[in-house]
Formats: sequence, C-alpha cells, structure tokens
Amino acid sequence: MATAIVFDCFGVLATDGWLPFRDGHFLEDKELFAQADRLNKEMDAGIISYPSFVAQIAALAGVSENVVDKHIDSNVPNAPLLSFIKNDLKPKYKIGMLSNAGANWLDKIFTKAQLAMFDARALSYEVGAIKPDPLTYQTIAKRLGVSTEDCIFIDDQVRYCIGAQEVGMKSVEYKGFDQMKKDLLSLL
Repeated sequence: MATAIVFDCFGVLATDGWLPFRDGHFLEDKELFAQADRLNKEMDAGIISYPSFVAQIAALAGVSENVVDKHIDSNVPNAPLLSFIKNDLKPKYKIGMLSNAGANWLDKIFTKAQLAMFDARALSYEVGAIKPDPLTYQTIAKRLGVSTEDCIFIDDQVRYCIGAQEVGMKSVEYKGFDQMKKDLLSLL
C-alpha cells in the first residue's frame, strides 16, 4: 500500500524549458545532440556549474548565453497538479520531489507555500547521481521515511519510471494532468 507519492519537477510539477531548447537546436545533429545531452547530465549531477553549462550550450547552439538562459529558465508551475496535491494528496500521503537538477532553482519556480507541501526533496546535483540511478530513488524514499515499495513515482519520461520500478516503486508516466490523476487514483 502506497504511503508516499513522489513527483518529478521538470515536465511534471513545472514545465521544462530545456527539452524544447535541446530538441529545437540539436535534434537533427546526432553528435551535437549527444554533446548537449552529456553537458545536461553533467550539470544535473553537479559536475559542472549552471553558468558553465549555459556557456557551453550557447557555443554549441550558436546563440548567446542570454538566449539559452531565458529559454531554459522559463519554467511555469503546474497549477492543476499543485492544487490536486494540496487538496487531495497531502492530507493522506507523504509527498516528495525527485528531480534531475543542476542547482536548486525551486525558489524561482514555486512559492513558499507550494514548496511547503513537499515532505522531502532530492535534487540530483546534491545527491551526486541522476535518475535512473537507483541511489536517487532510494534517497527520496529514505528522506520520506518509507521504503521504495511504499512509493508511487510520477515522471514524464518512461526511462525514469522504469528506473523507479526497478527499485520497487510503482510508477505513473505523466502525459497530462487528467491522465496522470486517473492512473494515480487507480493505484491508490
């Protein structure tokens, strides 16, 4: 029986400015795409800083650092999901956030009240590993004070849902709010 629900940040709790930028600038060049993806993973793991990431991505894309920063930093909170968490889930379950993130940008995206809904957070740069590394899922479960088997994980990327399942979590692929809510409620 699930006692905790863990949400990904970018692409679930908030929009993700990186993926559209990456796809728009590098999708047609496999080598550049691979370089950009590697740089993103290095930033998410805390190996390189956000300013270094922006500078290198700007050079790869042939655009200014300001263009990269504005595009990536355009994340908007998912209001229907945050309302559902506050009103329906938080009273009954522990709520966690697990995200591949190169720094703690949460205060720039969410209000203090929205952040207060989360009982625990695990951001990849401070964990030192990125999803789907088992350590990331185990870390958020530990911080929530539950086993991985007691968690349901929600992410917009299938590979991260599979990673959660491999450590015993149930998972829901986020394709949209209504679909996620229906799939989550069927597991609860």
